[in-house]
Amino acid sequence: MSRPRLFIGNRRFSSWSLRAWQVLKKSGLDFEEVLIPLNDVDTRSAISAISPGGTVPALHTDDGVIWDSLAICEWAAEQVPSLWPAAAPLRHRARSATSAMHAGFLALREHCPMDLGREPAAMELNDATRMDVALMQALWHDVATPAGPYLFGEWSIADAFFTPAATRFRSYAIDLHSEAQAYCDRLLADEDFLSWEAGALEEDFPNPYENPI
Repeated sequence: MSRPRLFIGNRRFSSWSLRAWQVLKKSGLDFEEVLIPLNDVDTRSAISAISPGGTVPALHTDDGVIWDSLAICEWAAEQVPSLWPAAAPLRHRARSATSAMHAGFLALREHCPMDLGREPAAMELNDATRMDVALMQALWHDVATPAGPYLFGEWSIADAFFTPAATRFRSYAIDLHSEAQAYCDRLLADEDFLSWEAGALEEDFPNPYENPI
């Protein structure tokens, strides 16, 4: 197989790109990354040229293009099954929790967008966002296993999907229960996340949430 190519958005802002990139890094698979700046006059045409869905991340492989973050992660897990828990009950819970993050918590994502360059500062949360914060903490508590440091023991795709949420809680100084805060601290101390964050802090692209093109 030729080297897969992962197209990502700005490291500072693109939470979905972070998820796919982190999973590919954890997989140990060799891949090339290509960054497409967001909120540029050429962004729409550049993304449309590489992604049938018109979004990033998008992964180009010998078999075609995969343009959804969870689908990219599932492709990686087909190559490296250990990206999901080995035990079937844990694997089913991990997939369910990941799907919940992939499809839900819309108020948190809209009201508190990922911004790795934001100095932590509290902001007024609306009711829907406060509900999302409570529901996510409850989900973590209900599905977590004591078998290891991460949600399902060893690091898995589920942890990649919740890492951007951990950055949001930090950036917007959102108070969490001690158990949830400890989990976020582990996610934000991951060496691959720290590498991504270091790259994010070196970027000088415009903020796509301000004066969008």
